[in-house]
Amino acid sequence: MPRLNDSNFHLPYNPKLIPIAKELRKNPTPSAKKLWQDFLRNFPFRVLRQRPIDNFIVDFYCAALQLVIEIDGESHFTEQGKLYEAERTGILEGYGLKVVRFTNVEVWQNFEGICGELLGLIEGDC
Repeated sequence: MPRLNDSNFHLPYNPKLIPIAKELRKNPTPSAKKLWQDFLRNFPFRVLRQRPIDNFIVDFYCAALQLVIEIDGESHFTEQGKLYEAERTGILEGYGLKVVRFTNVEVWQNFEGICGELLGLIEGDC
């Protein structure tokens, strides 16, 4: 499979997801809003919110780092939710993306730790 840093490779994009992604950007979850407002909008690399990739909409996407950042709410912890997220993560990783996940609770209780972890990815193995 081609890597993102190949000059002629583009991630698959489903234009039918654009209206949903726009709506999600207008009405973010409180934890996604906090991470965006208080950190990611001023991240050293450009980060896009609610970005369609393939048939999914990821919470945050940084092309420079080939990074997807997901904020998981309660629906992600059901058996069905866990299976779906595992499959989704596998597909995204198949495009050469690194997927990192944080819970809503982590955003509120360990915000500085999350910011430090994301900054560490800049010099890490992304």
